[in-house]
Amino acid sequence: MDSVDEVDLMDRVNFQCLYSVHQVHYVQKVHQKTFSRGPMPIRSMTGYAQLSSQVNESLQFSLSLKAVNHRFLDLHFRMPSDANGLEIKIRKILKEKIARGHVEVSLSFQHGDSGGFRLNQALLEGYVSAFRAAAAQLAINAQPDLNAILRMPGAFSAESTSFDESTEATVLARVEELVDRLNSMRAEEGRGLERELRERMQNLSRAVAEIGKLRAAVSRAYLEKVQSRMSELIGAHADAERILQEAAMLAERSDIQEEVVRLENHIEHFNSLLNAGGEAGKKLDFLLQEFNREANTLLSKTSGVAGEGLRITELGLLIKSEIEKSREQVQNIE
Repeated sequence: MDSVDEVDLMDRVNFQCLYSVHQVHYVQKVHQKTFSRGPMPIRSMTGYAQLSSQVNESLQFSLSLKAVNHRFLDLHFRMPSDANGLEIKIRKILKEKIARGHVEVSLSFQHGDSGGFRLNQALLEGYVSAFRAAAAQLAINAQPDLNAILRMPGAFSAESTSFDESTEATVLARVEELVDRLNSMRAEEGRGLERELRERMQNLSRAVAEIGKLRAAVSRAYLEKVQSRMSELIGAHADAERILQEAAMLAERSDIQEEVVRLENHIEHFNSLLNAGGEAGKKLDFLLQEFNREANTLLSKTSGVAGEGLRITELGLLIKSEIEKSREQVQNIE
């Protein structure tokens, strides 16, 4: 390689190194930005919060948030039809503070003494004027009936709410407060779910530890079973050493050590996700699917083995039961 090629190669290597360092620094900055607020607690996806407040002396409002579990963040609004701009701002706040769940937002306004309605003055005056003109023309001595007038279509009209900057600012400030109250409730329920899941993991850990102790005895029993069966099939003149080797290979394939180790690792990983907190629901659910896969493999390998094998079957069924109960709880974690 000539000197020009060497220089070109070195330039490329230096550029790649600088590019890699830049990427590392960028990832570190993103990581710091993402986790600068610290870990969040495990939170349930269900909760409810409501409040009532006022914008001024003549305008009050009621706001409520109701959340249930959902695969994604699903926001539904029940608000005045002319509050589209306010809805967009509330949606932005919710997306910043809630990761998953079906959330119903209800916002209604109440006006002062008029109860949110006002008389259609022009319509009423026109009706009374027409009534009196008709009465005079027909020479009838009669007075208009107020009850009949107020039952006329259009006699009342709903007072519209003016969503000016002051109104929006007041509502948005209370939205922030209400979301915090909702998340506080969800976090409280999440602590209960976390306690139950940790108990499930302890039950799983004890069952897996007992299976690990029984593994050697089950492997010997399986080896003897296979060796006896092969002897029956091949006959008395078969090479005993060869039978033993084949039986040992089959017994090794049915060894459950790998499943025991994986279950132990899954339990450790599950607890670490609980310790980390935050949006762990989907990760925990996926991990429990891996739990279930290992439990099924363990049961299939030990089926038909008497003695200690029956105890492992019992423990395997216990493990599947604990996994299913854990999944029921995880379905509600954000």
